[in-house]
Amino acid sequence: MITENIQRDQQQPVYTGLTDSDRTYRNLPPVTLMEMTILKRQGTLTVDGALAIDTGQFKGRAPLDRFIVKDEITEDQVWWNDQHNFPVDSKVFDRLYHKLQRYLADREKFVRDVMVCADSRYRQPIRVISQYPWSDLFVHNMFIQPSEAELENFVPDWQVICVPGFLADPKNDGMTHTNFTILNFKRKTIIIGGTGFTGEIKKSVFSVLNFILPLQHNILPMHCAANIGKNNDTALFFGLSGTGKTTLSSIHDRMLIGDDEHGWSDTTIFNFEGGCYARTINLTREREPEIYGAIRFGALLENTGFKPDGVTPDYFCDKKTPNTRVSYPLHYAGSIAPCAVGTIPRNIFFLTCDAFGVLPPVSKLTNEQALYYFISGYSAKIPGSEVGVTTPTAVFSYCFGAPFLPLHPMRYAQLLNKKLQAGNITTWLINTGWLGGPFGVGKRIKLEYSRSIIKAILEGALDKLTFNADNIFELAVPAYCPGVPVEILDPSANWQDKNEYGKKATELIAQFQLNMAKYQ
Repeated sequence: MITENIQRDQQQPVYTGLTDSDRTYRNLPPVTLMEMTILKRQGTLTVDGALAIDTGQFKGRAPLDRFIVKDEITEDQVWWNDQHNFPVDSKVFDRLYHKLQRYLADREKFVRDVMVCADSRYRQPIRVISQYPWSDLFVHNMFIQPSEAELENFVPDWQVICVPGFLADPKNDGMTHTNFTILNFKRKTIIIGGTGFTGEIKKSVFSVLNFILPLQHNILPMHCAANIGKNNDTALFFGLSGTGKTTLSSIHDRMLIGDDEHGWSDTTIFNFEGGCYARTINLTREREPEIYGAIRFGALLENTGFKPDGVTPDYFCDKKTPNTRVSYPLHYAGSIAPCAVGTIPRNIFFLTCDAFGVLPPVSKLTNEQALYYFISGYSAKIPGSEVGVTTPTAVFSYCFGAPFLPLHPMRYAQLLNKKLQAGNITTWLINTGWLGGPFGVGKRIKLEYSRSIIKAILEGALDKLTFNADNIFELAVPAYCPGVPVEILDPSANWQDKNEYGKKATELIAQFQLNMAKYQ
């Protein structure tokens, strides 16, 4: 029934009337958008040729202000809960849409026609209408560009309207605050107001795919990076922000499929998007050469500080936010997989930044454990990462992407289970966090060690090695890994106080169990 509803409603046109103006600019080239941004004094050209902008009040997503219209399509399918997927009435959406329409009537609008889903069997056309030229540059960078022939007869399945300058009236518009993001599956329209943070655009589009693709095509949508080696072996890298997803998937001798959002069909792993959106805080050429090299003409830097000359980015500056970002087209990233499509994966990596210092740097999971950690989506916040965080705090984001997943997490877990059962796939838990003690006591695992672990697994160096059983987490830990000191592989051995290690590990297990109880 749900599939029939979606397919039937896809015959209905999206709302129109927003692009019929002399001040509407369509599919402008990046150089023009950059020039217009600079002339409007909304951005700066950096020494590397990138465009640097400030997204305004919001330097990150506002998940508590993201809503889904509750109707006959979504009512029985969306997992409505008190943390994500908040319902809103269609009348609220209609009222705000028409207010947006009036607001934009005599203002400049930037229209961009793009595609999502690199696998042509599932490709969907999207039209994005933006208030600012730099928002349009972000859309150009992040989504798949249609061919000239496709543009001639372009008919969007969905449209996105992004208007940072429009503020809702919470009292009369049914919103919590002046900013909002609302997804309407019946009208196939997303409206975003009151926030300039560009990530709201891409994440709202992917939320739509995360709803449609499982129901219509039995595809597992994933918040993960993916790359492929010379032997046609695909690897997936799941992880929350700060775990190293983009960094560890950018490997010089492997081709990048994508760094953030993918679909897993019966025969392919395919990128949803056409660009990369990477964090730049503490970025250096030595540590992350692929990302550093991609920051050039056409790239869009967000909320980055500057050195005294005013044109050289200071990637260590977090005065505006620690969530500094850069967006750039996928081909800027170096070696890219043809058509951004790969094969069924041989290895899956669950990346976690364990600030409690109790998880091993690497462990091999059974399929049952893989499902458990997938549903858990564990990482940790460290002091200073957010206002009010003064001690390491466990974070559980189901399926490693809770804010963007409209369906119940078990829906996605069931799809993953079928994929694991069908193929010869090994799943690994990689701790990129602390060792020898929690944050403030222990030391963070060196990036070079994490890279050596990934390299060893991808090259098959761990296939025939001995694995030891971890007595607390019941994980299989390798006794040896090339390029990694043996003494760090056993997390308990790095703690001076073994009793304290056992206490912290038990506390973390209890938090896992408490979180899992929500889904049983």
